[in-house]
Formats: sequence, C-alpha cells, structure tokens
Amino acid sequence: MAEVKLESQKFGSGGAPLTQERESLWADAWRRLLRNKAAVVGGSIIIILVLAAIFAPIVALKSYEVQVLPDQNKVPQWLLPIFPTMKPYAQISNAYPLGADYVGRDLFSRIVYGSRVSLSVAFIGPLISLLVGVFYGSISGYFSGQVDNIMMRIVDVLYAFPQLLFIILLMAFFRSTISRVQPGSFAYSVSQLDAKMGGLLFIFVGIGLTAWETMARLTRGQVLSVREKEFIEAAHTIGAKNLRIMFKHILPNIVGPLVVAETLAIPGYISTEAFLSFIGLGVNPPTPSWGSMISDGSQVIRTYPNQTVFPALALAITMFAFNFLGDGLRDALDPRLRGTQ
Repeated sequence: MAEVKLESQKFGSGGAPLTQERESLWADAWRRLLRNKAAVVGGSIIIILVLAAIFAPIVALKSYEVQVLPDQNKVPQWLLPIFPTMKPYAQISNAYPLGADYVGRDLFSRIVYGSRVSLSVAFIGPLISLLVGVFYGSISGYFSGQVDNIMMRIVDVLYAFPQLLFIILLMAFFRSTISRVQPGSFAYSVSQLDAKMGGLLFIFVGIGLTAWETMARLTRGQVLSVREKEFIEAAHTIGAKNLRIMFKHILPNIVGPLVVAETLAIPGYISTEAFLSFIGLGVNPPTPSWGSMISDGSQVIRTYPNQTVFPALALAITMFAFNFLGDGLRDALDPRLRGTQ
C-alpha cells in the first residue's frame, strides 16, 4: 500500500509526472554551453592550440631558432596565387609550408612555438588577476565601511594611470636595470630566471601588477550583493567564522561571474603581450612571439606579406576563440537563463 501511495503522489490522474528532478546549476550550464556553437568552436580551437603548444617539438617541422641563410625569404609554390606581389621577388621552396623569414627560419615552426608564449600569458595573467583581485575585493566588500573606502581609493589611484603605459615603463625599467646587475645578487638571479623563461617573467609581473584592479572591483560588487542574503545572515546567527562564510558561502556563489569576466579579459592579455613584443619589450630573441614576428614581417610586408599575415592570423584566431568561449560561458552561467533551451 505504501508503494501505491508513493506512486500516486508522483503521477497525476493522466499518468503525467507531477514533480521532476532538476539538474544541478553546473550541469545545466554545461548543457547550454554545448548548445552554443560559437563557444564550442572557440573551445575546440583553444584545445587544439594547447595541444600544439605542448607537443610543439612534434608538430613543428623544424627548430624555431635554426637559421638557414641561403633559404631566407623563400616561399612555397601555393602562396604565389594568393600573394601575386611576391612573384617578382620570390624564391620557391616547398620545404617551408608557410615560407621562411629574413634569416631562413621556418615560419610555421615559429608560429607553433609562438603559441606557447600567447597561451602562457592567456592562463598566467587571469590566474594572477583572480588570486590578487578576488582576495583584495573580497576583503573590501565583506568588511565594507572604512576598510572598503581606503582599499577602493587605492584602486582608484591605480586606475588613474594608463595601464599599458605603466607596463611599458615597467618593462623598460626592468630590462635596463638587469643589464647592469652584479653576478650573485638577487637581481642577477631574477634576470637569469627571466632569461630561462625567454623574457616572460617580467611580462607576467607587468600584467599581474595591473590586471587585478578590475577583478577587485567586480569581486567587491559581487560580495556586497551576496553578503546581505538570508543564508549569510543565518550563517552569522549560528556563529560561523568570517573565513568560513567567505570561502564556504560567498565565494562559491560569485565564482561564475568572475570566471566569465576573466575569460573575456584573456584577449586583452594576449594583445598586451603581442604589443610589447612588437615594440621590442616582450620576449627575448630568438624566442618566437606572434607580436615580434608581425614586427619583423612588417618590414617586408609589400614584398613578402606572408611573414606578417600568418602570425597575425594566428593571433586573431586565438583572440576570437577566447572571445567566443567567454561569450558562451557568460550565457551559460547567467542564472536568468537557467532552465531555458
């Protein structure tokens, strides 16, 4: 009888279910993300780029730093119909699928290795921004009052200075300082670490010092909106500590908008690195960067446009992929769209 009564509660007179178990927020978001074709395409491109960066020694046909001077500026046959302006100058060589640069280095191999630089910035930049910005903004928003006022005024002062100009000055200062350090000092150790990383260390430092401010403001606003909710007041009532409330109740409820915002900010980090490399303040030669390759190719863009076009295409496709994925995550994690198709 109990089983019959239970079944009668689940089904109405017509046999239709009266209640339906709802899927979790993350499962619902994942389902809606997969339905977004642009986000799926963007995510697929990012996965391909990550695999290419990890397995660059296998994917690349040649070493990115090997110079073959007799092969300088050589192009494959298939490029001539696409870039007819190269015909009077081009030396044909199908050994280079995208051509060779001005010192005979394989463009395809350098583009593959250059993905390591852009993807490193794409993942390290948001990580620094999240760690610093979420910590800073959470403290400011949770304690509010005078603490919030002081901390946000500091952010306002930092915002008043142009971020890109600040990074340029910072990079110029670092690069000029480490060239005169004494061996055995801390600065010398830092310069050696930067050299081993191909010049990426100071790029990470420059982006990390400027990228967290927007995340701090966003986190503060999210915390201010959540800290007045009933479940937070209930946690205070039962004597929960501030740290437990912050990490157990507040942060899990605001992580969605923060991840979306940081994903949408990744193209900005990539373009910043590319610009720094373009003006000579990025990675150290011969480490390939799409920005430095575009800079080198711009010198011969009329005669050998392939040296500029292909690195620029790689940069543009990567930035579009992160934009598509960020837009998809924003739509998938929007609570107003929960339960929609």
